[in-house]
Amino acid sequence: MEIRVSVQAAPKDGASWLELARGVEHGGFHALYAADHPGTAPSPFVALGAAAAVTERVELGTCVVNSGVWEPLALASAVATLDVLSNGRAVLGVGAGHTPAEWTTTGRAFPSARQRVSRMIELADVTTRLLDGETTSDRGEYCTLADAVLSDPRPVRDHVPLLVGGNGGRVLRFAGREADIVGITGLGNTLADGHSHGVDWSPDAVRRTVETVRSASGHRDRRPELEALVQMVVVTDDAAGSARDLVSFVEGATVEDLLHSPFAWIGTVEEIATKLREGAAALGIRRYVIRPSAMPDVRLILDALAGG
Repeated sequence: MEIRVSVQAAPKDGASWLELARGVEHGGFHALYAADHPGTAPSPFVALGAAAAVTERVELGTCVVNSGVWEPLALASAVATLDVLSNGRAVLGVGAGHTPAEWTTTGRAFPSARQRVSRMIELADVTTRLLDGETTSDRGEYCTLADAVLSDPRPVRDHVPLLVGGNGGRVLRFAGREADIVGITGLGNTLADGHSHGVDWSPDAVRRTVETVRSASGHRDRRPELEALVQMVVVTDDAAGSARDLVSFVEGATVEDLLHSPFAWIGTVEEIATKLREGAAALGIRRYVIRPSAMPDVRLILDALAGG
């Protein structure tokens, strides 16, 4: 039973970013991901292109682009370029976007959740068709193309994997039908800062999320992989005590949620490894995303998993 762990990060400077990329490569991690928050975070494709030059094995992807600020041909070109530079290791990760300032600072109104999800679905569909080599004409609600084709560069892979990240039934059903990887977060309402979220990490909520994806993917020969975004990793001999100390920082969560949710890893190395094995068996979650600060502890957890 293989558990794959990827790292989501952002560069602070060139030297430390390349060092991190090498650390992800040699530390047994599966992928290096970059987020997309125009105005408050570095450009993901520039960062990932630099990482491609110093790695050979790890996949490189967006986790996730804000679909509201991209057009399909530009996005397909960026992804294909990354795939060429990395010799076939690009992953296209898309999300609906949730930060109001990424619209309002360019003079646009913040769209409704329905509009943001609709645009994400349309963008993912059209961009995937361009990456797959189709000549595409589309006059949708959000994307318009007339005989568009991505002739150069062409991706190295026959199919660039599609990662759809988010929450809510409509996003999860689309992801179940179309994605190769479904990124789940347990995140709920956006808080007053316009960026942070409340959570629903209860066992029932996690099961509903998994069942929604499974139900939507039932017609497919190969179901998408589930990938959970881990918000905290705490290696400790007192899991319950640490969870009690941390629960006030996670709006909407209980101590039991922190101890059992796939989005929080708290306990000894072996306790966490056991939790991941149980999550793979019961829920089918075999992929996770962590932050760079957790890499040393997670290497120990990966070693424990490899040891049985």
